[in-house]
Amino acid sequence: MGRRVVVGLAVTVAVAACAVAAVVVGKRVKSRRKWRRVVGVLAELEQGCETTVARLKQVVDAMAVEMHAGLASEGGSKLKMLLTFVDTLPNGSEKGTYYALDLEGPKFRVLRVQLRGQSSILEQDVKTQDIPPHLMTSTSKDLFDFIASSLKEFVEREGDDSETSLTRRELGFTFSFPVKQTSISSGVLIKWTKGFDIEDMVGSEVAECLEQAMARNGLNMRVAALVNDTVGTLALGHYHDPDTVAAVIIGTGTNACYLERTDAIIKCQGLLTTSGGMVVNMEWGNFWTSHLPRTSYDIELDAESPNPNDQGFEKMISGMYLGDIVRRVILRMSQEADILGDVPSQLSMPFSLSTLSMAKMLEDDSPELTEVAKILKDKLEIPDASLKVRKLIVKVCDVVTRRAARLAAAGIVGILKKIGRDGSGGITGGRSRSDIKMKRTVVAIEGDLYTGKYTMFKEYLHEALTEILGEDTAQHVILKVPKDGSSIGAALLAASLSSDNVDSVQLL
Repeated sequence: MGRRVVVGLAVTVAVAACAVAAVVVGKRVKSRRKWRRVVGVLAELEQGCETTVARLKQVVDAMAVEMHAGLASEGGSKLKMLLTFVDTLPNGSEKGTYYALDLEGPKFRVLRVQLRGQSSILEQDVKTQDIPPHLMTSTSKDLFDFIASSLKEFVEREGDDSETSLTRRELGFTFSFPVKQTSISSGVLIKWTKGFDIEDMVGSEVAECLEQAMARNGLNMRVAALVNDTVGTLALGHYHDPDTVAAVIIGTGTNACYLERTDAIIKCQGLLTTSGGMVVNMEWGNFWTSHLPRTSYDIELDAESPNPNDQGFEKMISGMYLGDIVRRVILRMSQEADILGDVPSQLSMPFSLSTLSMAKMLEDDSPELTEVAKILKDKLEIPDASLKVRKLIVKVCDVVTRRAARLAAAGIVGILKKIGRDGSGGITGGRSRSDIKMKRTVVAIEGDLYTGKYTMFKEYLHEALTEILGEDTAQHVILKVPKDGSSIGAALLAASLSSDNVDSVQLL
């Protein structure tokens, strides 16, 4: 009897052990299946974001063709290819004291530079000031009176012995909002962005509003140049290096401009400039081609944005959007398998993960990825992500960053191809120029994605440039960072234009 009990107990224990083992094995199998689904999401992302050299060269060709189309006719391309009326860039010979006003959003910068020729800036003085929120939705008079008053205070710090105190001062005005340019120093506001909503100014002449406010404040100053931030960057780049032919900004937003021959601007056949060239503002954020590697995450982001079917290129490469693409991938992974537990509400909130946070995760080289853990907890309310999951998320950041940087590189090469500086001859006025020898070519580049602590973006961009151009050609292409180009460049343009008594640009 006792023996039967022992045998029965042993059998029961064995069955229980088998049952436990089966549960454990089942959980492991289930866990592996979940992880395979998550890894599958990553593999799908990698495939969708693939930027082979062959594909990048297709993007290059498409960019050059769209540039040509945008120069041929209004509305002929997604690229607006706007005339800036800047036909002469600073060359380093400028002398004197000049000013710049940089209105870039809810704050503005006032700057004074003293130039002594020989590409030398003797002295530089800068003041940055926030715009009170109520003035961003008030009237144009209120806004510009506030700016002019601040500008006057800044100017008065010169003192009575200043050589400029009795003469009219020259100002370069960087106005980073959509404007239809009508001359080098004038343009009409198309619409407000960046939180501004001053109805009475839409359709008004921007420089005129500022000059009237300066007159009301007793400030003897003239707007000599009205430019956007990209043109300012090109101006500063050219001031220090005459081989600078283009400028690119890759920050929260993105844009590019370059120096084009006037006879290639077909949509303005009556355009004459003394230099034979003109800076063209591409508005390249709106570039699009079917060759761009678009994923379901890009499609969702675009559909949910305030401007669907617009700024397609910008939404794939700029700081405004990269963090949110990563957030969407993490959300999809958490929905496919509960690797993060319950999906936190913050993870479902658009733009809850900034590109700055994404960059910090990608740059985290600590063994335990402590910065990644901190960001997931603080920004997305994910407190207990395992090291395995953290490594996966870093990989997602890498894939999105690499695609963005390589597409930006393709855009730059597209510009070089259009003007015959990519080693292939390019597209210039529709004619082949394969006989052109490669010249030293400088591109001025600014924006936090390139100039900040986002080192992987910069490395991937340079890597792609070399792959697309080839090592022999790439050695002639130099990317330079002109610090504060949007501000200083505007002052330099005012300086380069101040000696011109006659308008150097004519429309016949």
